[in-house]
Amino acid sequence: MGRRRTAWWRAIVVAFVGIAAVVPGAVGAPGSVGFAASASPFRAPSASPSSSVTASSSTSASSSPTGASYAFAEGAPSVRGATDTGGAERLDPGTTYRSSLPSEGKVYYRLGLDGTSTVYVAATAVPPTDAAVTATEGVRVSVQDADGRTCSAPDTASIGAGRSPRPLTVWGVRQLPSSRSLCRSAGTYYVVVERVLRTESSPGDWDLELAPVLEPRLREAGSTSAPEDWDSATPSPPGGEAVRRRGGWGFTSATALEQGAWRDDVRPGQTLFYKVPVGWGQQVYATADLSSASGGGEGGGGESGGFVPGGVNLALYNPVRGLVDDTSISYNGSQKSGALAALPPVGYDNRYAVSDRVGGMRFAGSYYLVVHLAARVGEEFGDGPFGLTLRVRVKGQATAGPGYAGRSEPSGIFQVGLLGRGSGAPGDEGSSDGGGDGGGGAGAGMKLVAVGGIGAGTLMLVVLGVWVVVGRRRAAGV
Repeated sequence: MGRRRTAWWRAIVVAFVGIAAVVPGAVGAPGSVGFAASASPFRAPSASPSSSVTASSSTSASSSPTGASYAFAEGAPSVRGATDTGGAERLDPGTTYRSSLPSEGKVYYRLGLDGTSTVYVAATAVPPTDAAVTATEGVRVSVQDADGRTCSAPDTASIGAGRSPRPLTVWGVRQLPSSRSLCRSAGTYYVVVERVLRTESSPGDWDLELAPVLEPRLREAGSTSAPEDWDSATPSPPGGEAVRRRGGWGFTSATALEQGAWRDDVRPGQTLFYKVPVGWGQQVYATADLSSASGGGEGGGGESGGFVPGGVNLALYNPVRGLVDDTSISYNGSQKSGALAALPPVGYDNRYAVSDRVGGMRFAGSYYLVVHLAARVGEEFGDGPFGLTLRVRVKGQATAGPGYAGRSEPSGIFQVGLLGRGSGAPGDEGSSDGGGDGGGGAGAGMKLVAVGGIGAGTLMLVVLGVWVVVGRRRAAGV
């Protein structure tokens, strides 16, 4: 009997392996094409908090990580920020890195760039949760060429009126094509990161996450001016009962949201991350509502005069983590609501606008909603948790992409939807961000899904056939 059971399982395993070899992904292995939901945002594996808490989209309430306020990308390689360009370590687009940012001085990292692609580098600086910080201090990043010329205006982010330690994200860019003569050629470039306006804050390093991204050139040159007219009317936020969804602790662990109303819980000092797919030609709108305090802290609640300027911060970042828009809401213990300003439809030509809000809406992909509740809210109104409601609306029909001549790094970052569908018209092989070889479009993906489905069905028939044969052999006493 033992031999018969062994032979039966051997037959099934042989059939299973044979079909898996012929139809990769047919059995739903991790990473198989047939079951992929969307492209991975970066090469580093999915994030987990640097503490013991793991972000998820479960319906349970958020809990505060221990000793950490940000979930860095799991498995991200560490790089050391050099004090001069001579010792700068190389960053490769598509890979997320961990580093640290000292209290004083600049740190340098190196890029090797071609003469046709645009490259973005996002830097997320994370102060310790117990650090003393001021409203004006923050972090700055820039990209420079080998002659020390800055390729674009340095980007700076500050702590803000809430005076609460929180992740600060800035982005540097070498943009092509560009009307400026600087930074057009291939060669060595440098990412420069530094703390700014640090006067009364605690000394010591801040943790740092670096995420370089490569955007390929267009197959055909288009307009070099931003659209002048777009629908700037703000629609009403979605109504209805909010669905509970737990936020993530970082960009790589951000919880996926669609259009609708969503509930979460947030505690003072926490920062929650969500991502919303927005296609070419679509507009995104978002509001954040914070509930009233259920009990007083040292300040005794809204009626006793407690007040926290900038107590709640709502921010929107684009797929390469560039800040598009944000709003701060002061909190006095009563329910408060804040909304992002109306934003233009996603379009490649937005990058030529003077306004940062318009320029940030330059590609399709996952847009990140980031909510921070200032630590001082806990001093005034207790530790909570406080009820948070996000209302998200995505307006318009997704259109074809601009037609990139190659693949982005990481692959698929400028795509949305199942297997990247949404970044290009269905069946238009040249419209996705990987359209250079015509193999990354939605049509190719759906063919693979069909093949995977056929393979899985064939596997099931083989297993049933083996089962019947074994049963007959047993009945015959073989």
